[in-house]
Amino acid sequence: VLGLEDKKMIERMFQCRECGACCQGESTVSLTEEDLRLLLMFLDLSYEEAMHQYLRKNGTSIQMKTFDGHCIFYRKGCTIHPSKPSRCRQWPLHDSILSDESNLEIIRGSCKGLNRTLSYDEFCAVFKKYLKNNDQRR
Repeated sequence: VLGLEDKKMIERMFQCRECGACCQGESTVSLTEEDLRLLLMFLDLSYEEAMHQYLRKNGTSIQMKTFDGHCIFYRKGCTIHPSKPSRCRQWPLHDSILSDESNLEIIRGSCKGLNRTLSYDEFCAVFKKYLKNNDQRR
């Protein structure tokens, strides 16, 4: 659970517009074991049922299927929001931003919710503080 300071840092960097742009495309995120466990509980489905209806195996990873050019769980919004995978919860605050300014610009180009008024250095300072507070290594 995020504290008030962390929520303010996130809001300074990003405010979701719920536009679904991050859910578009023919590929989706790979699920961690915990992601899969939470999703199965939320959907109230067995592993086999979920694999048949909503998931696919890609090599050794399990991913959500796509439908009509977007994540299978996107329908005018995320239908699994309470249990959405960790990568979905993290997006667009990806650690690649910290290694190269062009990564921030690329992500800003695809996400309307990222703050466009912060300079690269300001954005990174807030993001690093947030990561340090939460000891997250993405």
